[in-house]
Amino acid sequence: MLATMSLPTSFTFHTTRWSRVVLARESSTEGQEALRQLCAAYYAPVIAFLRREGRAEDEARDLAHDFFATVLAGSSITQAEQSRGRFRSYLLGAVKHFLSHRREAAMRLRRGGGESPVSLDGEDAPTLADASQMSPDAAFDREWALTVLNRAMEALREEQHAEEKGAVFEQLRPWLNGDAVHGEQAALAASLGVNVNTLKAITSRLRQRFRTLVRREIASTLEDESAVNEEMQVLFDALRNR
Repeated sequence: MLATMSLPTSFTFHTTRWSRVVLARESSTEGQEALRQLCAAYYAPVIAFLRREGRAEDEARDLAHDFFATVLAGSSITQAEQSRGRFRSYLLGAVKHFLSHRREAAMRLRRGGGESPVSLDGEDAPTLADASQMSPDAAFDREWALTVLNRAMEALREEQHAEEKGAVFEQLRPWLNGDAVHGEQAALAASLGVNVNTLKAITSRLRQRFRTLVRREIASTLEDESAVNEEMQVLFDALRNR
C-alpha cells in the first residue's frame, strides 16, 4: 500500500528519464525506484482529479492509495496509453484506466447473486453540482503544474542553502512565487545592506534559475525533451485556472 511509501518533498530525478520508467519491469530495481519516486512526487494531482469528480476526501485518498499500490505492483500503468511519453498524461490515463476497471468490477457484482449494489470507487457519490467549476482533468493539470513549481522551488532552495545563501533566498522567496507586496523591496534591500539595483539583480538571477529548474523538472517526466516547450504551455494554461 502507499502508506508504506514515503512522499518526499524533494529528490534528484533529472538523471532518470521517463523512458527508463516506461521500460522498467519488476526485475529492474532502479526502474521500479524511479517509478516509485515519480508516483510519490505526483500524488497530489491524482487526489485533485478524484476530488473534482465529487468524491469525499477520505474516499479519494483511499482510492489513490489503491491506485498507486496497483501501479507499484506493475499491473496498471504499463497498460495505460503512453501519450507520447508524457508522465502527466500517462498518469492521468492510468488513473482513468484503474477507475474503469473498478467500475466494471462493481457492475459484475451488481449483476451477480441479487446482492445489494456495492460501490467500489465512489461512482454513486454525487458529482459537483456547479458546472462552472473546473473539470477533473483540469484539476489534475492544475495540481500537476503546482507540483512542478513547488518541486522546482524546493530544488532552488536546496541549491541556495548549499551555497550558504539560504537566508537571502528565504527573504527573496516572496518575489519568486508572487507573494511579495509592492513597495517592500526597498525596505528589504536596506535590511540586507545592499542597494535596490543589487537586490533586483539578485532577484532576477534567482528567477532565471527557477525557470531553468522548472524546465528541468518537466524534462524529467518526458521521454522526448523536445516536448518541454509544449508541456510548459500546458503548465501556464493550467495555472490560469487557479
